[in-house]
Amino acid sequence: MDDRSHSRDHRSQFGLSLVKPRATVDRSLLIEGLGKGLRVIESFSDEQPRQTATEAARRTGLTRTAARRYLVSLVHYGYAATDGKHYWLLPAVLRLGRSYLESARLPRLAQPFLQRLSMQIGETANLGVLDGHEIVYLSRSNSPRVLSIGFHAGARLPAHVVSPGYAILSTFDEAALEVWIAAHDFAKFTPQTIAAAEGFRAAVEATRRLGYAFVDQYIDAGLCGLAVPLTDRRARCVGAISTTFQAQAWPREAALTRLLPALQDAAGAIRAVL
Repeated sequence: MDDRSHSRDHRSQFGLSLVKPRATVDRSLLIEGLGKGLRVIESFSDEQPRQTATEAARRTGLTRTAARRYLVSLVHYGYAATDGKHYWLLPAVLRLGRSYLESARLPRLAQPFLQRLSMQIGETANLGVLDGHEIVYLSRSNSPRVLSIGFHAGARLPAHVVSPGYAILSTFDEAALEVWIAAHDFAKFTPQTIAAAEGFRAAVEATRRLGYAFVDQYIDAGLCGLAVPLTDRRARCVGAISTTFQAQAWPREAALTRLLPALQDAAGAIRAVL
């Protein structure tokens, strides 16, 4: 796995929805075909990297004929390939996410502070945001060491197994948190993973009281994470600043003594320019 805020108003000003709110729009202005095409792209996953038109139709709710037309179009425009039966995405589809990373204000503002943070603590520093039920890592600064541990920009992970998830969710009000928990799939990754709603709720409440989140081998044996919420000058949560490290290198008390103040300082410095 080397290189391996929702604010209380439910949205971020920096371009990525934190809880996927539905904006009220005039439906006559919508291009339904675009939405269906995006659903077809999103139907590919780790479990389904290759699929037939029939499988895509089942996963998207489209007819087989419609799904096939979208798949053929993706092939034509260079976003997918096919052997005549199965379809799979090509690297060109990453251009869609890259456009966000290159145009969004928050990752660009945070990057210099992340670089300073990683040099200070000797570990990788990340900026992450909540997108529905996943943490998306938008920016990363590698540690000065040869071997760098953490998550690359663009990585997506279930929010309950990484520290930014707890940090951001700690800024939710009680009602919003309950809605989020009720809809979440608490998959278990390691024996330490919090995989029950009650335990997760208690951990988020503890994070709210403490002002930081510490996760101990929730996603991978031997890996810990530490995160603090990132707020703007109006106290709205726009993400989290975090670091991932080896449990043996930084026991909990050492991490809280040496790493946490640096993360808090970085979050404060970024807040000043938001």
